[in-house]
Formats: sequence, C-alpha cells, structure tokens
Amino acid sequence: MAKMTNPSPSAEIEIGIDDASTQRAGIVDHHVGARIRERRTMLGLSQQQLAKMIGVTYQQAHKYERGLNRISAGRLFEIAQVLNVPVSYFFEGLQPGTEAQPVSSRQRMFLELARNFALIDNDKHQEALSQMARALAAQSQSHQRDRED
Repeated sequence: MAKMTNPSPSAEIEIGIDDASTQRAGIVDHHVGARIRERRTMLGLSQQQLAKMIGVTYQQAHKYERGLNRISAGRLFEIAQVLNVPVSYFFEGLQPGTEAQPVSSRQRMFLELARNFALIDNDKHQEALSQMARALAAQSQSHQRDRED
C-alpha cells in the first residue's frame, strides 16, 4: 500500500473499508475452498483429478481449496458443474462476520465413509454395511441409556 503524504479524510475511510473488504473476502475464500474440498472428498476425487477436470494445475486447485487464491465467477461455475452442485452450495453455512470452521477429524471420517460406501458396487454389500451401522448405532444408544439410568 503506498503512503499518502496529504491524505484526505475520505482517503482514510476508503483505506479502512478496503482493509475490511479484504478481510471479509479472505473469510469467504476460505469457506468456499473448504466447501470445494468437502464436495471433492465426498465424490472420491483427488485434487489432481479435480484440477484436470477444470483445466488448472494441481497447485492451483490446492490454492483454491486453501482459500489462498480467489476463484473467479466463471471458474466457480465450472467447479460447480464438475462437482454436480449449484454455485450456491459453496456459500451455504457462510454467516456474516464468522470464520469458516475447519473440518473436524470426525467430519472428515464421515465424508470418507460416505465416499467409500458410494464406491461399493455390490448392492448386497452396501445393504450389509448399512445393517451393521444400524446395529452398532442401536447398541451405542442402548449403552448410553444404561449409563443415564
């Protein structure tokens, strides 16, 4: 930022607004990047695969997901098409004045489980896994009730 020798009061206000806008944009960029990563993971795509699909380098895709590089509207539209979501998906959960929350290890495990489940091409195996999950959940709830009594 260049130093102004005789800044007017309006110039100071513009600089302050510019800093606030940059800070908000950074939060939005991080949130959008996190949502791209989340969706890519759900679909079982690597960063390299996503990069190839949208015509950028792996490094560029990585920077998009980390919120380090801003994504143009056209590129975001292209990413939405590749990931089969509306553009609005990337802004869901974004609240004014809040920072994007990092994905917890539990959330990451859930996404990986969903991705791997979707990759199972045998319906009987999917059903068996689903039944096992229901049984384990019921057992956990039963133990929870026993501890509360």
